[in-house]
Amino acid sequence: MSHRDGDGGRRVLEFTAPRSVRVRARDRDAVADDEVRVQTTLSAVSAGTELLVYRDEVPDGMPVDASLPAFEGNRFEYPLAYGYAAVGRVTDCGSAVDDVWLGRRVFAFRPHQTSFTATPEELVVVPEELSTAAAAMLPTVETATTLVLDTAPRVGERIAVFGAGAVGLTTTALLAEFPLAELAVVEPLPERRERAASLGADTVVDPTEVASLAERAAADEEPGLDAAVEISGTPAALDDAVGVVGYDGRVTVGSWYGEKRATLDLGGSYHRDRIAIESSQVSTLDPALRGRWSKDRRLATALDHAAALPVTELITHRVPFAEARRAYEVLDEPDAADRRPLQVVLQYD
Repeated sequence: MSHRDGDGGRRVLEFTAPRSVRVRARDRDAVADDEVRVQTTLSAVSAGTELLVYRDEVPDGMPVDASLPAFEGNRFEYPLAYGYAAVGRVTDCGSAVDDVWLGRRVFAFRPHQTSFTATPEELVVVPEELSTAAAAMLPTVETATTLVLDTAPRVGERIAVFGAGAVGLTTTALLAEFPLAELAVVEPLPERRERAASLGADTVVDPTEVASLAERAAADEEPGLDAAVEISGTPAALDDAVGVVGYDGRVTVGSWYGEKRATLDLGGSYHRDRIAIESSQVSTLDPALRGRWSKDRRLATALDHAAALPVTELITHRVPFAEARRAYEVLDEPDAADRRPLQVVLQYD
């Protein structure tokens, strides 16, 4: 049976030009026989990718991630509805969908909008023990899970995380569960360094003090750190990450710099030390893991950790959807009187 909730339209957030967003009224999509309609409750804003879109810093011709099929068109071109962390409740079912879906709380990789349609296969049912806010953080936890899988921490290693944003802090919390000799976090903001320490980092340093990490390892007769995770979004941090790992060290890069360029010193110890630099991106899995790992398994793992980790404590700003422009303004240029935003979420009526 098809159930109609009576609302005549929906509102969609669109990026319309550099540093310009609007909430636009659109006709409501019809619910196909194999679809449901979801009324959005909360959606999380990505301070990385979405700021690149907001600032028009995505490289020209860059296609939208093919693993996110909900976007209109396949290019980062204005106007663009974007976002990929929506949580809501099913309010309507197509004729071929079991009514058991009605009222379910679900997560979807969908742009910011008041409602949307999707097939049940495109939805993640939110477990009762998981709060709506924690569910909205699922892409953050899944990205951190991917970074840890790609870094492959080993017992007794020394690892540094560069950047203590939402993804960096979640990665830190996951790495803290491993029996490492040292887990360090490099971050310029003191309040974020404090938060990293509370999540399990053994050492927290300002980027100006990053050399101390390698020096301490050398004092223990170890040639640098074993691995580093670069998730700061700052190209200069990649060079620092390369500089602190030792012979046969590993650098996992989760940042997307957009049009910014990283300048690396590859003429010194890098060449002789066989340092490996590898990108990590959540839309794919490391080929070495694909025999036993799938995206479904990784997502299930992320769901478990979203419930276990204090991810909702990373939410610093809640903005009404009607005032969505303010969410991007505070991320782009935080007011001096405001707290530096860590994770911003949009709240819907």
